[in-house]
Amino acid sequence: MPWPRLLILFLGLAIILGLMLWLVSSLQWLYVQIALSSPFLANLLLFCLIALIAVLIGAFLYYGWMFRGQKQSKQPHRPHVPEDKVDAAATNLRAVHRQVQQIQDEVTRQALLQQTRRIAKTFTRRELRIVVFGTGSAGKTSLVNVMMGQMVGTVGATMGTTGVGQTFRCQLRGVDQQLWITDTPGLSEPGIAGTDREQAARKLATEADLLLFVIDGDLTQSEYQPLQALGRMGKRSLLVFNKTDCYPSADQTLIQQRLQERVQGWIPPEDIVAIAAHPQPLKLATGNTVQPDPDIQALLQRIVRILREEGDDLFADNILLQSQRLGTEARQQIDQERRQQADQIVERFQWIGAGVIWVTPVPVIDLLATAAVNTQMVIEIAKIYGCDLTLDRAKDLALSLAKTMVSLGIVKGAIEVFSRALQFSVAGFVVGKTIQSIGAAYLTRIAGKSFIEYFRNDQDWGDGGMTEVVQRQFQLHRRDHFVKAFIQDAITKLPSEFGRRIQRQLSPTRPLVEEEK
Repeated sequence: MPWPRLLILFLGLAIILGLMLWLVSSLQWLYVQIALSSPFLANLLLFCLIALIAVLIGAFLYYGWMFRGQKQSKQPHRPHVPEDKVDAAATNLRAVHRQVQQIQDEVTRQALLQQTRRIAKTFTRRELRIVVFGTGSAGKTSLVNVMMGQMVGTVGATMGTTGVGQTFRCQLRGVDQQLWITDTPGLSEPGIAGTDREQAARKLATEADLLLFVIDGDLTQSEYQPLQALGRMGKRSLLVFNKTDCYPSADQTLIQQRLQERVQGWIPPEDIVAIAAHPQPLKLATGNTVQPDPDIQALLQRIVRILREEGDDLFADNILLQSQRLGTEARQQIDQERRQQADQIVERFQWIGAGVIWVTPVPVIDLLATAAVNTQMVIEIAKIYGCDLTLDRAKDLALSLAKTMVSLGIVKGAIEVFSRALQFSVAGFVVGKTIQSIGAAYLTRIAGKSFIEYFRNDQDWGDGGMTEVVQRQFQLHRRDHFVKAFIQDAITKLPSEFGRRIQRQLSPTRPLVEEEK
């Protein structure tokens, strides 16, 4: 502690000690004086002083404890994060299941619930799935056949069909977990059927605990893109360089170096394994041919080591990836449903606002009425997104957005857009009212769409703030084809006289909307 602070501390303690000694001395003198005339009163005074000191000490301890409790309660609540990956995977899967339950569309909800149940069943079995993936000519099926021949304890029949891949249940020496090995359809197969089979293969690849991506040379673009996508999503992969017997040793080395460079960052060099699942026959000097034995030992050893060291992590990571992908799909569905409901609210309030402006004769009252409409619209949009706004907060949001729209010139811009679209002057009261009403509906729509973005982003306007959101919505809604459709909606949605006045103002020989020059 610095010397000035230490000196002040000593001085303060000395003053407090001196005051305490003075107080004790004064109380002692008072007690002696009273005791000379009335010992009872002296003892009563002493008892009261002791009780007072005890109350003060108790109050000090009580409020000190309360203050400590308040400080602790102000600390942010930190949710329990399971340290074990398997626990984290189970927790995430339960959260996704609750999220899927919020989806209103029955068909979509049941489809996603079925996927969560399938993932949960996989989680219960705790079996590892190895998926062999790649182009049809790379030798995937040959690799699977050789692997099955060199594994022991095949205990299950094949699953599925050749259209979506065959799955074998087996046991690998040195690995305790039960394994499923799936041979998938090839990439880049021709025709619609080939495209469907490729999509099925990609889906199987995303569900693998360990992926064997088989190639027979340097990566082509059609191979690189799916491999990169799977790597970015965190899929544990081995890059299997097959048919090495077709290359001289020098070419093999160059290809492996090239592969290491291309997948650097998501596949380590030790996970690039060279094999020959079905070597080419060799012709002997005698004229006879022999079939060399398959060379996949390096791959099997690498698989065994990965499963031993990372088996539980592979399983948990895959469950996490699948549940996160499912959670993303559920969130997108929920967001789509909320947007549809919010769009209906905006649609309703934009024509309410236009009708209010049409029947209101005083311009000042026009602004007040529009503000009230926008405030109620904000409250209803907030409810769609699970936000309970107070009336004052809704008013503040509506007022802030209105000020932003005025400052950006959007109000004036809306009048110009519809003046040009309707092709008449704003001098007359009826014509002016027409533009005011349809402009109010248009501005209400921009405001509503802006608020939807605000609530979609958890009540955050984003890095660009409210200004950027409003400008983006204005640019989206000022296009000629939208303005034309908007005016047609105004004719049909607003009161019949409103529509007739617009139609009378429109020339039948002129287009509803002119192209911007």
